[in-house]
Amino acid sequence: MPFYDYQCIACGIFTARRSMAESSEATQCETCGQAAPRAYVTSPAIAGMNAGRRNAIERNEKSAHSPMRSSERHGANCGCCGSRKSKQHAAADPPAAKSFPKARPWMISH
Repeated sequence: MPFYDYQCIACGIFTARRSMAESSEATQCETCGQAAPRAYVTSPAIAGMNAGRRNAIERNEKSAHSPMRSSERHGANCGCCGSRKSKQHAAADPPAAKSFPKARPWMISH
């Protein structure tokens, strides 16, 4: 949710984080609790915070009203579902340096 500016008659301008749907509605002043209409002083601060904090706030908002249920399928590329590549191929091919450890001990690779 972006930050919007509101103006209280008694306390002045303050900033509040609200959804875009509620941005034009009046909100309560943080100090005195009176209704404060939106003030168009600055542009909404949508990307004014770092990405990690913004993603954490978005996840908290989503989980508050629509938590993920275990009965629901996960999204694409979730990492816990779907086909996985087997590790047999990697175990079958030993590294080249260890393929002949005792056959030619006098040879040093360049």
